[in-house]
Amino acid sequence: MADTRELVARAHRGETAAFEALIRRHYRAAYAVALALVGNAMDAEDVCQDAYIQALDRLDHLRQPERFGAWLLQIVRNRAHNVRDYQRVRNGIPLDEVAAPSAHRVDRDAERGELRDRLETALATLNPQQREVVLLHDLEGWKHREIAHALGISEVMSRQQLFVARKALRAQLGRRTLKEYVND
Repeated sequence: MADTRELVARAHRGETAAFEALIRRHYRAAYAVALALVGNAMDAEDVCQDAYIQALDRLDHLRQPERFGAWLLQIVRNRAHNVRDYQRVRNGIPLDEVAAPSAHRVDRDAERGELRDRLETALATLNPQQREVVLLHDLEGWKHREIAHALGISEVMSRQQLFVARKALRAQLGRRTLKEYVND
């Protein structure tokens, strides 16, 4: 597996496969950050796609190739803030995400939809930094040092944000863990 610096250099030379490898390596974290900020899956996917295009276009501005992940997350975060600001000013009520239930598992699909709605509602009560920390730590398995570095906060602040976020989520969702909601 190529290291990040090598992949960035190859992507800068125009190797599509190298940029795709970088995106695959950082997809889940980018999606978690986008979801934490915009609050729904469809917008989070759009934010990520826009951020990838912007990252590719601005790859020559990356001064520290070994920090590609943190750089990409900052682009995702900025794009998500733009989307969230746009959502605030638009007048119409957004359509809810509607998924056609499978013919074989209607009850399970309905339950999963309800769980997803409960989780998104609970996550929406957290401030953006708490959402980012809890999603990166609990879903992505990031260490507090990595979170602190990516978000520009201290490790202590990362731990505190996680503690507060988990407490708030438990109050709304019960004792189930975030992973149990996602994997259910």
